[in-house]
Amino acid sequence: MSEKNIIVEKSKAFALRTINLYRYLTENHKIYPIAVQVLRSGTSIGANVREAIRAQSKPDFYAKMNIALKESSETEYWFELLYESNYINQEQFNSIHCDCRELIKILMSITKTQNNP
Repeated sequence: MSEKNIIVEKSKAFALRTINLYRYLTENHKIYPIAVQVLRSGTSIGANVREAIRAQSKPDFYAKMNIALKESSETEYWFELLYESNYINQEQFNSIHCDCRELIKILMSITKTQNNP
């Protein structure tokens, strides 16, 4: 991708953070089921954003962006569970949760334009 696109860049950076969190959870806590869920939803955001960039139509674009938004919300849920069950501390939670909320806000802004082109 040669053009600078904030949602593409941020979702990819977030996916890399999610991979590192997966590694941390599996190596330090041996918590595989939730770690896999976090990995799947957290990396799916960027994959769907990337698909949207190459969409065949506007409805296809918005469908992929809506999927990315739903994956962001799911990822936020897993982060909350990890924090509330003490698998990650408050500092870890605040850092990655802030990034997740930022993605959600950007994706909400993008998907809102679907109804107001």
